[in-house]
Amino acid sequence: MTRADALMAGPASSPRQVDFSELAGLVGSELGVSSWHAITQERIDAFAALTGDEQWIHTDPERAASGPFGTTIAHGYLTLTLSTAVVFEVAEFTGVASALNYGVDKVRFKAPVPSGSRVRGHVGVASVRRRGRHFTELVLDLRFELEGSDVVPCTAQVTTLLSPAPA
Repeated sequence: MTRADALMAGPASSPRQVDFSELAGLVGSELGVSSWHAITQERIDAFAALTGDEQWIHTDPERAASGPFGTTIAHGYLTLTLSTAVVFEVAEFTGVASALNYGVDKVRFKAPVPSGSRVRGHVGVASVRRRGRHFTELVLDLRFELEGSDVVPCTAQVTTLLSPAPA
C-alpha cells in the first residue's frame, strides 16, 4: 500500500487527514466522496433570496411543473457553493497555517439539479505547486454526482493558496 493509498483509506463519514507535506504525492488521486446533500425547495428559495436570482424555474413550483424540467431546479451556483462543505467533509488538511480561496476554473453546469434531489461531491487533487516564498497552490478537481442518475450536474477546479504551519 502506497502512502497515498493509506491517506485515502478510512471511513467515508470522517475527513481524511492530509498533511501539507504529502500533498504533492496525491496529485492525480481522489481524496474521497462526500455524503449526500439534500437540494430542498427551501434551500433553493433561500439561495434565490440571497443572490437575487428568483427566476421562476427555481422558485415557482406550480409554473415549473409545466416547464422544461417538470419541477423547480437548483441554481448552478447553488451546487457550486457546496464545494466548500464537500471539501471540508472529505479532507482535513493538517500542517497548514492558512488557506486562501484563489479561484475557480473550468466550471461547467452540465445538467439541472431538480428540487428534492440529492448531490454529493467527488474530490481529487489536480495539481500542487509552489507559488512564491509563502504559498503553495492546491488545485482540487470537484465532480458532483446526482443521486440515482448517471448525469454529472457540475464540475469545477477549485484553487486554494496554502501556507505551511511553522515547524
